[in-house]
Parts: sequence; structure tokens; C-alpha cells
Amino acid sequence: MYKPNSLRQHLAAAIPDLQRDPDRLLVFADEGNVAASATASLSFEYRFKLNLIVTDYAGDADAIMVALIAWLKVHQLDLMANEETRKHGIAFEVDFNNHETVDISIKLDLTERVAVKTGEAGRLDIKHLAEIQHMPAYADEFWKLYAGETLLAEWRTPEATP
Repeated sequence: MYKPNSLRQHLAAAIPDLQRDPDRLLVFADEGNVAASATASLSFEYRFKLNLIVTDYAGDADAIMVALIAWLKVHQLDLMANEETRKHGIAFEVDFNNHETVDISIKLDLTERVAVKTGEAGRLDIKHLAEIQHMPAYADEFWKLYAGETLLAEWRTPEATP
């Protein structure tokens, strides 16, 4: 699976608190299953709930959410494009630790398509497939998110390839 690590790298690079201490971002793939058809193909799809936990976070939650949505627009657009997945595909919980920090848990319903092709002499080649892009590419390569004059987060446009 490539999406958990890809999202971890994206958020750790985008959020100043996580740049300083990336170990405060915990990533778990829960409730996973594999969907494969009864055809001759060995291709399949991972389906799982990705649980991101940011601990002791003192920043603005908007910074995490906007950077997350930017990544999802490239890697799991159906969470926003499909009305049913929009209802529950991006969930969160916040634990207020004290007057300064929170723990934020974000749960995402993710999928990853994996193609397995048969080559010569029994060789099997595996490739994780990028998501189909239904929207135009981002106009800018680099983004900065502000609340007033305060810089909340900055990131490069996420790569579409796994």
C-alpha cells in the first residue's frame, strides 16, 4: 500500500508542527480487506480505513484539514465527488488535552487498485495504479494556507502517481 505513507509524508511536510516533530503523526490502516474478482486476473483492490492521529497539536485544525483535502483531491477524489462517500468518508474526533493542545483522529475510507500482469515464463508484474483524475490539474505547484496574516501550512501539489 502506498497511500498511508504518501499522506504521512504530505502532512509532515505541510504542517509546521509536524515538520518539527513528525513522530506526533501516527498512521494506521484499520478494517482492511482485499477485493478480487473471480476472473483469470490476479489484480485486486485494497479497501481500508486509514486512521491518522495527530497528538499534542497546538496549531489550527484548518491547516490539517485543508492540506488533507488537497491530498485527497489527487489520491481519493471519490470521497468528495460521490454523495454517499461524502457523508462518512472523512470522519474525525478531537480530544481536548488542555487549554493549548488537542489530539485529532481522522478516519478516511481509502482504496488502492493494484494491477497484476502476467509476463513471460510465469513472471508476474505488479503495479499500484494512480487514481483516475476527473478534474484539471492544480494550477500552482506550491501552496500556502493563511488565516489572516498567520501562515498555517504550506505544501507542494501532491503527486498523482504511487
